[in-house]
Amino acid sequence: MLDKLEAIKARFDNLGVALTNPEIVSDNKKFSQLSKEYRKLEHIVVAYKRYRTCLDSLEFAREVLNTESDEELRTMAKEDLEKLETEKAAMEDELRRLLIPKDPQDEKNAILEIRAGTGGDEASLFAGELMRLYMRYCERKGWKVSLLTETEGTVGGYKEVQLEVQGDDVYGTLKFESGVHRVQRVPATEASGRVHTSAATVAVMPEAEEIDFELKESDLKMETARSGGAGGQNVNKVETKVILTHVPTGTVITCQTERTQLGNREKATAMMRSKLYEEQVRKQEDEISRRRKSLVSTGDRSAKIRTYNFPQGRITDHRINMTIYNLDDFMNGNIQDMIDALQFAENAEKMQAGETVI
Repeated sequence: MLDKLEAIKARFDNLGVALTNPEIVSDNKKFSQLSKEYRKLEHIVVAYKRYRTCLDSLEFAREVLNTESDEELRTMAKEDLEKLETEKAAMEDELRRLLIPKDPQDEKNAILEIRAGTGGDEASLFAGELMRLYMRYCERKGWKVSLLTETEGTVGGYKEVQLEVQGDDVYGTLKFESGVHRVQRVPATEASGRVHTSAATVAVMPEAEEIDFELKESDLKMETARSGGAGGQNVNKVETKVILTHVPTGTVITCQTERTQLGNREKATAMMRSKLYEEQVRKQEDEISRRRKSLVSTGDRSAKIRTYNFPQGRITDHRINMTIYNLDDFMNGNIQDMIDALQFAENAEKMQAGETVI
């Protein structure tokens, strides 16, 4: 581990010098790229310096014990040695955690898509509750949430809803939510009081930037239509609704949330880029999952990842066999403990596989 840490420190020092180079400073793209890497390595280097100081202090304490005859000094050295050994173990755990490589997608904003699954109206109501759960969680995190598209259910909730979430490490935090969420409860419409099982699907996609995926204008086919819905003098009069088709893949994106056709086209193009980029990322994740057989990070939509049991007031995540008995609080957006456990499981898996930054 020390060799890896020395290599990281050397890279960090080289980056510090490079960031003072006028040629690099004048190149915004290069300067931004190196600054990002510098900040990422800085946490590791700071922890490594503390670790080196601890090792030096340990060596000094051992030397005192081996060479000093004064009992008072030897007693102090023994006490220091015990304390430093404990600190050393804690610092090594921290350094191992810091050496785990982050997925480059983790820092991105995300598109959060929730769809009602099996269960009819009850599934739509549950999809609406999941949306509120995530919106409250995002509010706690200080993230910005924007509604992209929505299709309401017949008795409330949503058949489908898409949210754009912007903030720090959004995708890296929310990616564990991808999958089928199952709910077990007595529906409000059920007179006999029988427990029903319904489901909603959550998909979390990293928001693509233009540099991530080359979306050619020549591959896009645009159609327009009159927007539906209530309110606004343009509704049903001007063709502001945009239907965008990516010809090579047949992917279709519809957007009608903006007041102008241009605004809808820009938003639809951004959504198309994210959708196509997700497929690219998904293929890469599938490749990784075949090697690691990860139960945490693949976000396989066909797998039931979590069950919300209302009669028992519990939530169970099936990937890590974790059960929490505070369903009301959880549905109010307090999901950090579950996300922390999933992140810990992923990190433990990476450590077991021997993955490190260098």
